[in-house]
This record gives sequence, structure tokens and C-alpha cells, in this order.
Amino acid sequence: MSNTETPSTADNPLLANPLLPPFESIKPEHVVGAIDQLITRNKEALETLLAANEAPTWDNLFAKLEANEDELGKAWSPVSHLNGVLNSQELREAYNQALMKLTQYGTELGQHQGLYQAYQQLVESESFQSLSQAHQKAVQNSLRDFTLSGIGLPKEQQAQFAKNSQRLSELSSQFSNNVLDATHAWHKHFTDESALAGLPDSALALAKQAAQNKQLEGFVVTLDIPSYLAVMTYAQDRSLREEMYRAYCTRASEFGTKADGSSADEWDNSDLILETLKLRQQQAELLGFANYAELSLAKKMAKTPAQVEEFLLDLADRSRAMAEQELSELKAFAAQDGITDYQPWDASFYSEQLKQEQHSISQESLRPYFPADKVVNGLFTVANKLFGLDIAEDSDITTWHNDAKYYTVSREGQQIAGFYLDLYAREHKRGGAWMDECRVRRRTQSGMQLPVAYLTCNFNPPSAELPSLLTHDEVTTLFHEFGHGLHHMLTEIDVAAVSGINGVEWDAVELPSQFLENWCWHPDVIALLSGHFETNEPLPKDLLDKMLAAKNFQSGMQMLRQIEFALFDLRLHWQYPTLDPVSVSGVLNAVRERVAVITPPDFNRFENGFSHIFAGGYAAGYYSYKWAEVLSSDAFSVFEENGIFDADSGKRFLTEILQKGGSKDANELFVAFRGRDPNTDALLRHSGIRV
Repeated sequence: MSNTETPSTADNPLLANPLLPPFESIKPEHVVGAIDQLITRNKEALETLLAANEAPTWDNLFAKLEANEDELGKAWSPVSHLNGVLNSQELREAYNQALMKLTQYGTELGQHQGLYQAYQQLVESESFQSLSQAHQKAVQNSLRDFTLSGIGLPKEQQAQFAKNSQRLSELSSQFSNNVLDATHAWHKHFTDESALAGLPDSALALAKQAAQNKQLEGFVVTLDIPSYLAVMTYAQDRSLREEMYRAYCTRASEFGTKADGSSADEWDNSDLILETLKLRQQQAELLGFANYAELSLAKKMAKTPAQVEEFLLDLADRSRAMAEQELSELKAFAAQDGITDYQPWDASFYSEQLKQEQHSISQESLRPYFPADKVVNGLFTVANKLFGLDIAEDSDITTWHNDAKYYTVSREGQQIAGFYLDLYAREHKRGGAWMDECRVRRRTQSGMQLPVAYLTCNFNPPSAELPSLLTHDEVTTLFHEFGHGLHHMLTEIDVAAVSGINGVEWDAVELPSQFLENWCWHPDVIALLSGHFETNEPLPKDLLDKMLAAKNFQSGMQMLRQIEFALFDLRLHWQYPTLDPVSVSGVLNAVRERVAVITPPDFNRFENGFSHIFAGGYAAGYYSYKWAEVLSSDAFSVFEENGIFDADSGKRFLTEILQKGGSKDANELFVAFRGRDPNTDALLRHSGIRV
């Protein structure tokens, strides 16, 4: 809590500064008023505190400012989260209004000369050296961020920078909304189950549930990932797969369509992409960078765009021979079924058929053995064995939906964190899987504020006939997001700016998430995660052996696919100044010529739905997935050497990586754990690619 008077809470739950968000009470009409009041309060408090401090210290200035900013963050956190998991038109409008205010406020803080000078005074003072490593890193990061917010620019250029920042925030929100609306605007209705021949029972149950949600008889398939992937992987009707493929890969583009076949170009992101790129380039040039890629890397482990490109191309070149062989096998296999004009909508279907022929295994054959509840409990057991965590549901905590649950995290008998878990896909929920912070660990006047995370996925929900059953791919997704959650929740840093995931270089933030995925493939762990939903029989050894044998099925093609996305993102933001005219698809096509073995059709508009880089913070940073995968594979090799649940290795990863948050540079933390700099050998080996 801050010393500053808190605005009246009588009519607005967002102003109550509660321990946890009061989801049952939050309404769209609360949002703008609460954010307005807290921003005004914080601005006034800042000026008062600066005026009263000729010799700023952490305690007399920055601790109080941190408290105020934390209170604002705790009001905004549930609003931002609800916008993703329980979207409505009213909430979206309130969210967008408040987001613009927050963007403007953030820009003003980043260009506040008085605050900047106070940070400089602190760094130059004798007291700075007596501060903890975390405090010093937070201050140093803040000074860097002032520079990247235009603090040194002339007034006119500062105003332009602020205007651009505001507009970029609007464009990001609109891009995300367009993808969401375009996704939900399309569906296909069937009254005859035979039209969906090949779909497994779980997918049919999902389609039946989707029809009931729309007050329709029969079955409905949608562009939500569980439905879309099921059709693309199992539907025997090739024309249906083509129709779904076209609908999905033209979302938010000039070619997009609605359920009735009419144009959905009202959600076309093409112009938003061009405006976003133009403004990002302007921001980079205002700050003295040649391009936005250089600006993006100013806060990352990688130092130059050329270094990133070299890293990606090296991985691509070392993976290409395997990928070409895999594609050749796939096309030959499809040709045996009469498919002589192999198309992208054949890829998932025949890949699944080929995997079954080669390994006698499919994701669907595994699904009955991975009931969601069993997997979640097994995940918690892994966390206990690795890091000594005890996790328990607290059903007294209210959430935003019946699907969502709240859990407490304890270690050595003491509660250290909490998290919300929302596993299932539904209408009005953004697709994908993610972790976000609800509360950040920090020291307050009344004690330690514990970290709380949101963990969100989009798995098949339970139906009238079946519990929620996960594929092994989905099990891996859950472990991935939980790894992010551990990074946030297990921190022992008590300075908000570098606590948990805060202050961690973007290309290192995926390290804990990808690290934890490795446990999904170990036989001892699979025994904890699996239990047939009818008999509780663990995954039989023959299925386990087949699953492990198929682990690297088409891993070369998968590697090149991720490199394609990363290289496109990098070059788009790196080469922008030389593009005349700017052709986003041209950059993508050139990347595909260099690294891809599969070229999509001309109507494919992948870039129009690439939310990671246009709405998700990964601009000129999508390479981070592969960069961090090098770190995570190399880190996991310690457990391969010492034992999957080796206590000493688990403790060192906990103390050197997870507990340190962003208090030190990521490479320094990695070297402290691994004993040397990272290399790519483990990643290639884990992918079945010869080193």
C-alpha cells in the first residue's frame, strides 16, 4: 500500500487495492473511471514527492512510486485479463479507452525530466552502492528505458514519439481484435455426421457442443484451434480441409470470409500492418537507430540483427537436409493415396497417417490416457519433486468463469505464491495459451506481496459424454505455460521492476517454459501424468515406446517453420528502410525461398494473423523462441547427465534462474547454472538433427 490517499472505493471494486481481483464485481463501467483516478493520483503524488526530495533515495522516493504504480497495475491486470478470457463489446470499448490513457501516461513517465534526473541523482549518490543487486539493476534498467522513451529528444520530437506510441498501442489492440472477430465470424454447420468422417469422438463431441452453443442441431466446426486442428488432421473430406485451410489462413485479410460466405474484409489487418511498420521505423529513427530491429535488440541478449540472422540461418542450414527428406517421404506417402497435386491442406492429414504407419501412434490414440485432471495433478507432482512445491486448490477464491480455478503454492510449509488456471476453449476467449502476471512479488510497508499468475490454455472442454482429454501436444503446452508461471511465482526478488518475469531479457523469457517441456517426454513423468479416463490404467509401455520413437517425427520441417517465422519478423523490421515499395508478402516470400521447403499458396495471408509480432510484444523478437530453446535444451542436459529429478540440479536451477528473476543479465544467470556459455548442440540432438 502507498502512503498516498487511495481514491474512494465505494462504487468501484478496481479502486479497492484488494489482495486478489474481485472478478465477481468488476463491470465494464468501472474500468475507465478507476484508471483515470489512479493515473491522476499517481501523477500528483509524483510531483509532490519530487518537490520534497532534494536528495532522492530508494526509500524516500522510489519505494513510494513503486507502491503507487503497483496499485495501478493491480487495477489494470484483471481488466486486461478479462478482455482476453471473457471478451464482450462493452468490455472491449472500456479496455481500449483505458489502454489509450495508460499508454499516454506511460509515455509521459518515460519523458519526465524530473523523474529522470532523480534516477540519475540516485545512481551518482553514495547510497547507490549500498543498494542490493536487484535495486541497482532496476535503476539501471529505468535509465536505459528513459533513453528508449525519448528522454533526450527535443520537445517537438518528444511529442512525435509520444503520438506514435499512442497510435501503436491503438493499432496493436485493433490487430488483436480483428483476429479474434475474424476467427469467430466463420463456422460451418453440418446436420449429417458422415460429413465429418475421420474425426475422433472427442472432436465430434466438441463439434456437437459448438452447435448447441449456437442453438443449432448437429455439428459445428470453427476456426478455434481445437476444432480447426481436428479437421485438418483427421477429416477424410479433402474439400472440407481445403475450405477450413482457406478460411483460417485468410483471417483478418482481404480474402477473409464469414460463415455465410460473405466477405469479412472489415477485419482486414493489411493497412494496420503497414502503418505499424512505418511508425516503428519512425520511433527507431527518432532514437538514433537505423531500424526497428536494432531498437528491439537494445533490451535483449542478442546484440545485432546480423547476429540473430546468422543464428537462424545456421539452424536452418543444419536442419534442411532432414526437412527435405521428411517432405519427400510425406509427398510420396500422399501419392500412394492418389494425391499427386499435394497441397498445404493435405499436410496435417497425411502427416498423421504417415506417423501412424511408421510408429503406429497418433495424438488421438494418446488422448484417452491424459485426462486433464490427471495431467494437472501429475504436473504438480513434478513441481514438487523438482522444486519442493506443494500446490493446492482454494475453492473459496472467486474467478471469472466456472472453468477457472485458483491454487496456492507453498514451499517448506510457507505459502509463496498463487495462480489462476483456465484450461478450456470457449466463445469470447482469445485463442492460444499464455501466462500473465496478476500480482508481482514486492516488499510493502505491511509485508511481502506474494506473486500471482494467470495461466490460460484452450483445450477441449468436458462434454456430456467425455471428460476433458488432452493430446500429448497439449500436455506439453500446459507444461510450457506452467514453466512461465514458475518463473514468475518462484522469484525471491522483492523489487517489482526485476521481480519474476519483469526485467528478464525477452529472448531469455522462454527459457523456463521450454525447459519444463522436457519432462513431458520422460517415462517416469509420463507415468505420473497418464491414467486412462475409464480404467486409470497408465499409458501402456508399447504406446509409450511408440510415442517416444515418434518424438522427432518431422522435426526438421518443424524447425524450418519456426525459423521461417522468426527470419520474416527479423528481416521485416531490419530491412524496412530499404523496402520501396513496402511489400510484407515480398519479404515473407524471400525468406521462404531461403529457408522453407514448403511454399504456401498465394492467397495465404499468414502475416495478417501473426499476432505475436503485431499485437503480442514479439516484434523483431520472434527469434526468441529458438534462442531460448538453445538455453533450455542446454540447461536440461544437466538433468540428462545427473538424473531427471536430481535434487542438486533442481535446487541450482531454482536458485540461479527461477529465483533471480530479472535482477541480473540472463547470460550471467545461465553461466552460473551451467558453468559455461550456451551452445546449440543439445537443441539439435533433442530434435534428432545430427550435430
